[in-house]
Amino acid sequence: MTDLSRRDFLRLARDGFLYLSSALAFVGFLRFLDYDPNPTTKTEFDLGLAEKYPPGSRTVLDEIPAILIHTESGFSALSLTCTHLGCILEPDAEGFACPCHGSRFDADGKVMHGPAAKHLQSLRVQVTIENNLKVFTV
Repeated sequence: MTDLSRRDFLRLARDGFLYLSSALAFVGFLRFLDYDPNPTTKTEFDLGLAEKYPPGSRTVLDEIPAILIHTESGFSALSLTCTHLGCILEPDAEGFACPCHGSRFDADGKVMHGPAAKHLQSLRVQVTIENNLKVFTV
């Protein structure tokens, strides 16, 4: 094995650093080219068998965010996105409360206290032939 001079070692270290920097910059550039400015958002959610949700239940669906309501007349769902500025609502004893700006909604999604002016969005719920529940956000 030959001894490296200080100059050769520094040149080798510099070249290695430049090659590594170039490789990292190239990877960053490839990720930039792969960026999707308009990612597709999921609009259909399969909740599984309808039997999991007994009559009288109100189930918060964190993934959507929404609340699934099962009454004697069937299934319905409300979005838990505040109609004021889009914060996620928190269910409470009286309905739903917005932690961001204080809007309040009753259990049916109607505005009780602003600044929100619109009621909560109703979401379409479908029971399939296999008795599975699907919720659609659009």
